[in-house]
Amino acid sequence: MADKIRVLVWSEHTAPKEMYPHDINGAVADGLRQDPASFEVSTAELVDPGQGVPEETLARTDVLVWWGHLLHGAVRDETVDRIERHVKERGMGFLALHSAHMAKPFTRLIGDDGRIGGVRHNAGPESIKVLAPDHPVAAGVSDFVIEDEEMYDEEFGCGKPDTVVFHSTFPGGHEFRSGCAYTIGAGRVFYFRPGHEENPTYYREDVRRIIRNAVRWCAGRV
Repeated sequence: MADKIRVLVWSEHTAPKEMYPHDINGAVADGLRQDPASFEVSTAELVDPGQGVPEETLARTDVLVWWGHLLHGAVRDETVDRIERHVKERGMGFLALHSAHMAKPFTRLIGDDGRIGGVRHNAGPESIKVLAPDHPVAAGVSDFVIEDEEMYDEEFGCGKPDTVVFHSTFPGGHEFRSGCAYTIGAGRVFYFRPGHEENPTYYREDVRRIIRNAVRWCAGRV
């Protein structure tokens, strides 16, 4: 239990460089590296061998963090098969971020299509309420506001979460289940909503805390 959690942070490398010069996976990895005693962090991209997640890499990964948006369709079925097997059979954790609600690995794992009822850029503040304060992913987290984020609206095709940890509201009465926890086979899966590539969300300390908590939970360490 004292061993570091081996985390692989994956993204497409499609985020704007003026916001994320080292892409989303670079920013998320930097947040995890703030706790070097807990995490051993590496990054991968779609163009890497095995689409960034070959068998030998997954075999030494405790938690796979996944951000995708524009290139969901480029992820091959055999790639998804490998991820699914490592989660369900070996107990690898899987953390889906923002637009990964439509990513093939996430939808396969939760058994739903990831659909959302609406989306709008520059939607104003996102108010995030902690619905399950005793859940480990919410440790040290209080209700907070992200001043500017992309809006998602229900209905969310997110399967049947074990726990909805966070819930978001936006101007105009829009709302969304923004933090969903699942146990799937031998593994744990978490979805966390904020993180549009045109907003500096992944540099926020409250968001980074939630991601660190989620990785620990997905790894079965809390």
